[in-house]
Amino acid sequence: MMKHIVMWKLKDHAVGRDRAANAARMKAELESLLGRIPGLLHLEVGLNVEPSDAAFDVVLYSEFEDADALTAYQTHPEHARVAEFIGRVRAERVLVDYSPS
Repeated sequence: MMKHIVMWKLKDHAVGRDRAANAARMKAELESLLGRIPGLLHLEVGLNVEPSDAAFDVVLYSEFEDADALTAYQTHPEHARVAEFIGRVRAERVLVDYSPS
């Protein structure tokens, strides 16, 4: 199993929407991937509720069958579609991929 965690800080305004609207759209778009990408076992998206300069706006927690499934996810057309939107609204991104032992 592989776990994939990503956090994003969003721009205040992008693609004609404010940060909150873009965060809500990101959540919906990311959640739409579950069941559409082989090897993606679990996906959870959270929106930050505690305003802080240190906080990120959106977090993705996902689980994959194995490292190959995670690699395939990265290039899957549905993921690419969502990633294109995210690229236009994000200011920062951090991530970690790991295999639990």
